[in-house]
Amino acid sequence: MLSSSSAPIIEATLPVVGEHLETISGVFYDTMLGENPDLLNLFSRSAQATGEQKSALSGAVAAYAAHLIGAGPDGAVFEHIVERIAQRHCALGIRPEQYTMVGRYLLGAVGTVLGDAVTPAVAAAWDEVYWLFAARLIGREARIFAEAGVNGADPWRTYTVISKVTEAHDAVSFVLSPADGRPAPDFHPGQYVTVDVALPGAGQQLRQYSLSQAPAGGTLRITVRRVRGINGAPDGVVSGHLHEHVRAGDELRLSQPYGDLTLTRDHTPLLLISAGVGVTPMAAILDHVARNQPTREVTAVHADRSPDRHPLRTDMTGYGARLRSFRNMYWYEQAAEEPDTFLGRIDTDLIPVHPDAEVYLCGPAPFMQAVRAGLHRRGVADERIRYEVFGSEQWRRPVPVAA
Repeated sequence: MLSSSSAPIIEATLPVVGEHLETISGVFYDTMLGENPDLLNLFSRSAQATGEQKSALSGAVAAYAAHLIGAGPDGAVFEHIVERIAQRHCALGIRPEQYTMVGRYLLGAVGTVLGDAVTPAVAAAWDEVYWLFAARLIGREARIFAEAGVNGADPWRTYTVISKVTEAHDAVSFVLSPADGRPAPDFHPGQYVTVDVALPGAGQQLRQYSLSQAPAGGTLRITVRRVRGINGAPDGVVSGHLHEHVRAGDELRLSQPYGDLTLTRDHTPLLLISAGVGVTPMAAILDHVARNQPTREVTAVHADRSPDRHPLRTDMTGYGARLRSFRNMYWYEQAAEEPDTFLGRIDTDLIPVHPDAEVYLCGPAPFMQAVRAGLHRRGVADERIRYEVFGSEQWRRPVPVAA
């Protein structure tokens, strides 16, 4: 809880911080990485090149400040934000001691941008906000690490690529087995792993990929879409490396599975809605349900560019065939006027929605915002909609809160 002395200061200065957030983010990010280039391994170089990543952490701290003074997301919504960030931090191997350095650079950026307006009292109030936020994350991350069996040990584990399978245009799956011969970790369908890739001449890079198959056979499966740069943006360096250079017999380093897009109830009808490679966690969830809850009612809805770009389509159909009640719906867009833009358009009015359905979403943020709005019009409440976001959007307020 924010102290009585800091609360009025945060309330008075939050609008100014918010107005200059983009500049503060740029100074924070550029200064910290400029003086600590080893941290570049934690961030997507594609996102760095486009600038989309810079407002991530500072935006989350500002949102937390708004929450503390009653001007931001409510408690339940902010718990969702904290959980998602904590899960992602664990997947990246973030350790508690790194929060001290991050806090120093973030608060230094606030002082640099706002200048004399940052009095000692203002600096102390924002330092309090930051450490309240950091303490919540550090505590939750410690529990997540313990549940995953990490507990201060090396968070990475080496896997052997058993097979590499082409799933669709620009999409391949890797089936992975622990190289040490010990069992693969158990996980909840809908979770993801981080892949630690050594890029020749360019150092390490980390990327998260959803597990695209339910736990089975002592292996893990990830399905990777090759990221093609558009409008001057670079191609995805990690996805390109995995597509071009990784073969059966090669080794990859993976984190333990993490993530909170997991089933919360056992018997309610499911509505799984995805776009593009967002189908991957849906495939794992559907596989699990088909194995363990075959009488459960499931509807799967997917949007993609075209049938040849639709990954795991055959798998989804096969999983659904094992269910007593399954409906599979596709939307494909092949708009010649937008050859490089995938919007994931679907008509939510045509989707059958059970009154008690639990909804899961994964895909580009604009797609999920549009789907959520359509579901709201049909009476589906926010608490029945779960979602997964990858990229810098995960650090900002969650999709259901967006205007």
